[in-house]
Amino acid sequence: MRRYHLFIIYTLIAALLAWNLYLQFGKKSGNPQGEEVLVQSAEGEKFTISIPEAKVRIFEIPEKLTFADEPVPLEQTDVMERFEREIYVNVYWQSNMILLMKRAGKYLPTIEKILRDQGVPDDFKYLAMTESGLMNVVSPAGARGFWQIMPGTAKDYKLEISDDVDERYHLEKSTLVACKYLKTAYSKFGNWTSVAASYNIGITGIRKRKEEQNQSNYYNLFLVEETSRYLFRILAFKEIFENPGKYGFELSEKDIYKQPLFRELKVTQSINSLANWAILHNSTYKELKIHNPWLRSQKLKISRNQDYIIKLPIN
Repeated sequence: MRRYHLFIIYTLIAALLAWNLYLQFGKKSGNPQGEEVLVQSAEGEKFTISIPEAKVRIFEIPEKLTFADEPVPLEQTDVMERFEREIYVNVYWQSNMILLMKRAGKYLPTIEKILRDQGVPDDFKYLAMTESGLMNVVSPAGARGFWQIMPGTAKDYKLEISDDVDERYHLEKSTLVACKYLKTAYSKFGNWTSVAASYNIGITGIRKRKEEQNQSNYYNLFLVEETSRYLFRILAFKEIFENPGKYGFELSEKDIYKQPLFRELKVTQSINSLANWAILHNSTYKELKIHNPWLRSQKLKISRNQDYIIKLPIN
């Protein structure tokens, strides 16, 4: 047993020495497989340990980049650095990016279709990723859902918020509201880059900064850090999603999450127990809540001349 312990100790010491040698000389060797070191055990047995090459990579930044077909001035040093920052932050937060790529398979087809139908550039799907990671999150300020819609905005655009229902969690309805906002902002600014920035700081906020600094271009504005980074987060998601292999993400089709096929049930009368209602329709309360997150309580009160569509998976 003692000899075995000595063998383990010697092996660990040899590995540490080998790693130190690699840090000093490994990169100069040009060996893509890493540094190989000969180790001898207490019993005289010899074997080779291969120290793998460091995995951190420096990425080549694209020469040209656009948002909604509007050019990004990467020739400006600060613009390039701000974009590069978001690339590295997101690429090397691998767990988050992998799950986002998997999750995107469930929700992007719906978002892309609505953007297309509403005449909003496809790149705005990356704004939704930036806002929420395609999850129904709640901000400290009270914004909710994929598009992080505030209560006042929901009211302005006729989204229902009640004890039983919060349509900010309704993917289709909230995406339509986001499109309406984006098109309203475009009518004021005339370019989609300013529109995207306004989603973070507000239409009035961007207009005020432009007037204060006598600049019309977003990239020439000096902004607080959150708004300064906002568009570049969107651009980073776009670049990584359009070139996943370049950044080390090699998901296959089977790795991507998919929505099930749904049946849609029109409901015109109040439901006292959604759990019982789900069972009555050959489903479960869990399935009902997962696929209809806009249902916020255990019941659903329906007023006269009102109806809802509830989606349940086809089993």
